[in-house]
Order: sequence, then C-alpha cells, then structure tokens
Amino acid sequence: MMRAMTRSLLVVPAVLIMATALSSQVAPQDKSKSEAAFRQLASLVGEWEGIQDGVPIKETYTLTANGTVLMAETKPANSPAMITMFTVDGDHLIATHYCVAGNQPQMVTGVPGDLEKGVTFSLERVTGMKTPDDWHNTGLMVTLNDKDHITQRWAYLYKGKTGTTIFHYARKK
Repeated sequence: MMRAMTRSLLVVPAVLIMATALSSQVAPQDKSKSEAAFRQLASLVGEWEGIQDGVPIKETYTLTANGTVLMAETKPANSPAMITMFTVDGDHLIATHYCVAGNQPQMVTGVPGDLEKGVTFSLERVTGMKTPDDWHNTGLMVTLNDKDHITQRWAYLYKGKTGTTIFHYARKK
C-alpha cells in the first residue's frame, strides 16, 4: 500500500511537467504560417533599388545560415549600410535591425500574415540606446506589391515623437 502511494506521488509531478511542456508548444498551424511568411520573404532574394528624398538606395536580400535567415542590406548612396535579419521563431517572425544610429531594435510579428497584404513587425525590445530619446525604429511593415515591387513602412520614435518613413523598391533587372 505504501509503495503504491509513493509511486502515485511520483507519477503526478511527472504528468504535470509533461502537460505543462505540451501546452506551451507552438500550434502546428501557427508555425506553418510563420514558415510560409518566411518563404514569401525569402522570395525577395536579389537586388532592389529605390530613391528616398532624392538619394538612391540599394537593398540586397540574401539567404544565410543554411537558408534559415534572410539578411537585408540597405545601402543609401554615400552612407553606411544597415542590416536587418529576418528569421522564424516558432509561431512568429523576428526582424532585428542593425541601424546606423548604433542601436538594434528587435521586432516581432504576431501570427504573420501574407506578404502581399503586408507582414507587420512591432517593437519587442531595443538594445544599444544611450538614452530613451535616441532615434530608433519601432515597427516595420513589408509589402510585396507585385513580384518586382516592394514597400517598406518603418515606424520610428525620436525624442518622444513618432513618425513613419516609406521606402519603395523595384527589383533590379
């Protein structure tokens, strides 16, 4: 009797631990949505061109890390390049932007949508800021207008004021 009770007391915590682990797993359909959205982003691989306030900008997308990370290098003419890294993390995507302002906003999607309707990233955290008033990005929406045109809408915060910068790119032929 005592031995059976001891076994029961050992089984209950093990069952609770397994139930907790299983309940925290990503739902398969949400993971497949994030993977599908990443595949759509990966279709951007190649060179893109745009003009912002009269300044030519080159945007280059490259898959790296065995196809698990999409790197976007943004290079305005006569300015240093910036990098944004996109990757899948369970049921959402992460975009980490390495900005010329010296900070690194990390933005995430909810369950990501379709690139043709726009994939939206919201600020999760930012590293590298010297003061809370420093200029930093707070969000990004990437939209595939057609196979040769994309729009990026970058939201930012600077000294307590919000703003948006919109970039239009065409695939380089």
